[in-house]
This record gives sequence, C-alpha cells and structure tokens, in this order.
Amino acid sequence: MTDRKKLFLYKEETILIGKECVIDSSVENSNTVIFEDDGQTGYFYAVDREDGMRILDALHIYNVQSVTDRDLPSTLKILWTEDLNQAFVTINDYFHAVFDFEKKAGYCRNGFPKANSWTKIKERTLTDDLLIELSKK
Repeated sequence: MTDRKKLFLYKEETILIGKECVIDSSVENSNTVIFEDDGQTGYFYAVDREDGMRILDALHIYNVQSVTDRDLPSTLKILWTEDLNQAFVTINDYFHAVFDFEKKAGYCRNGFPKANSWTKIKERTLTDDLLIELSKK
C-alpha cells in the first residue's frame, strides 16, 4: 500500500514556449485550471466555473525570455488528484505549480505573485519537500 495520493492525467499538450496558447482542465466539481502562455509569460490559473469563470488565483510559471530551450517543443501536463481537489501543472515532467482547492492554496516555484484574498496561505513557493507533503494522503 502507498501513502501517496494518485495523480491522474487530464490534459497533455505539446507547446512551444512563447507561442500563445490556452489550455484548460475542468473536473466534475466546479474546479477548473487554465494554463496560459501569452507570448511573454506563462501563468497557471485557478478558476471557479460556478461563478462565471471567475479567476480565483494566478501563479507565475515562466518569463519566455528566461527559458533557455524555448525553441524546442515542450510537453505540458495537467494532473488532478483522485479527490479532484488538487491540480498540478508539469512541463517536461517537472512540477511547476499546484492548486489545492480544498485548502485554498496555490504554490509555484518562484512564489509569485503574493497571495490574494482567495488564498489562505502566506508562503507560496513550491519546493520538492512541499510536493512530497502535498502528495500524502
């Protein structure tokens, strides 16, 4: 037996960093996440479908100019936990961000931007240790 939550792949797309794209993933409850590359930055959003697609929180993933291999195709995945309360975004199998809808928390590698009124946490930096903690049942 494992004491880790199972992650399920809901979306997988090949993207080019800096090429505009919007990738959304909705689950059976009102939780939705959206990844967006606007040509200059990449962001991951938590969205409430029940409230007219209201953005609950946003997490910075990258600045296009700072990505060294931006000319190569990348694989973006959106994964959800079995209880549909946590959504993760990976690029090339590296975890960049997670939203925990139950705890009203969002974490990304650089902790930007600061928490807003939806977010119930202060420290938003996603670390490998935090990923391990979040994956526990």
